[in-house]
Amino acid sequence: MPSDADFGDQLQSQTAGYLDRLDDCVGLLPVVLDEYAAGDDYAGTIEEIQTIESECDRTIRDITGLITNAGPDDIGLLNTRINYNESALVELFQNVDTVANLTERIAQELEMMRPPHDNDCFRGLREMSDEIRTMTATLERVLERFLASLRDTDASDTLIDEIHDIRAAETRCDDLRNDVIATAFREDGIDHPLMYREFAILFDDLANTIEDITDQIAIIASKEPGIVTEIDPDLE
Repeated sequence: MPSDADFGDQLQSQTAGYLDRLDDCVGLLPVVLDEYAAGDDYAGTIEEIQTIESECDRTIRDITGLITNAGPDDIGLLNTRINYNESALVELFQNVDTVANLTERIAQELEMMRPPHDNDCFRGLREMSDEIRTMTATLERVLERFLASLRDTDASDTLIDEIHDIRAAETRCDDLRNDVIATAFREDGIDHPLMYREFAILFDDLANTIEDITDQIAIIASKEPGIVTEIDPDLE
């Protein structure tokens, strides 16, 4: 059985490795869109996304298994916050893995549907991919710092700015989604409007998932003094 220090180190290490690969996965989304639009061979990038997504699935099972299989004695006093929030953390990590799953689905849909790319709708999707890429990089930092704070009952951290940045990017994705759909269906719209509507919704689901993860973090943090994710309304 791991000692309390071993448990925390394993959890932090596995999570950091997972988040690096998640960042790699989402980072390939704008790449594959650019390759597709340029007429380049993008099959290898889609295959790489699928490979990373499978790795992420395996790693997230290891992480959630580490949490659920360790009892209070194994987790130790250093990680009391993790023990107390075990169920919430398992759900959080499962939702984080949805980011990789949706990224893979978008890549697969691109290969199957092959939408026309020389139009404003495709350019809007490409902009959404940039926003999502930035959101994922910010989420990586938030999760690593959040987990580090949970590992120590006396730790504190303020994640307000990072969470605000993610939420602001999600709002921009909402606007881009609306523009893509409105452009596809206007009177002089482009061919296959339903195809672009589906893509816009998929991209938006990805952005929403990232924002939802920050909401989960805020809920957990609200019960843990010292981990600040929201501005105190009394101080505004």
